[in-house]
Amino acid sequence: MNGSDHGAGDPLTAPHRRPVIAITGPDQGGGPAWLFTALAVWRAGGRPVRLRPGKPCSHCHFDGLIIGGGADVDPELYGETPPEGPDTEAIRAAERHLSQRLIGYLFYPALWLLRRLFQSHGGVLDRNRDRLEKALIHRALDDHRPMLGICRGMQLVNVVHGGTLQRDLTDFYVETPRARGLLPVKPVTLEPRSHLADILGDTPLYVNALHDQAVDALGHGLQVAAHDGAGVVQAIEAERGWCVGVQWHPEYLPQKRRHQHLFRALVRAAAHS
Repeated sequence: MNGSDHGAGDPLTAPHRRPVIAITGPDQGGGPAWLFTALAVWRAGGRPVRLRPGKPCSHCHFDGLIIGGGADVDPELYGETPPEGPDTEAIRAAERHLSQRLIGYLFYPALWLLRRLFQSHGGVLDRNRDRLEKALIHRALDDHRPMLGICRGMQLVNVVHGGTLQRDLTDFYVETPRARGLLPVKPVTLEPRSHLADILGDTPLYVNALHDQAVDALGHGLQVAAHDGAGVVQAIEAERGWCVGVQWHPEYLPQKRRHQHLFRALVRAAAHS
């Protein structure tokens, strides 16, 4: 499929009901992530619904599920005990086209500031959110609903499947520089025969990086869909069914059509679930 956009004749453009996509997040903070993820879902043809521990809407119907990013997953769940704003040179290097650079000069610094103002306090575990999202993941699996995990969401999907997480990535980036920030400057390699490559294309993909942890041991029924040059897992997917997790934040790249294909694929799958 090579990440091509099938907007023409797509059933999502028809006047019938938009698939409902539940998007999880924290009670405190998370506003920018919700807004950008909701925008991506709406642009893809879905209807976003926000779920939080304080407003779980436990019996709400949804056709697809997005487990969003945020605080670290509680280490007890997998058997363990408990950046600066982008500069103009970085934007110029990451965005090759003049039009995208002009957008980047305004968009990336503004987004960085929003995240600093509204993100939940770093380093604090959110066990109520863990419980909610675990229940939603099990529900999506039981009901065969398509599911996308973003950053923390991908990690929790792996943990729910019985996998573990790597809590310190320092040793992975001794020889390979570690990219961290909102700009899509980190190259990742997609597995050629993976479902994710069918969605995004199998050529190298440049992503952003805001994570401090990563997948270690894979959960049951999961496989690696992408990795970076240091060997850190950057995407996973289910061997059966529509379940994808990515370590980067495609919601913060609304101007990158290739990244937005991921939301369109999720909504399309939800329309037929």
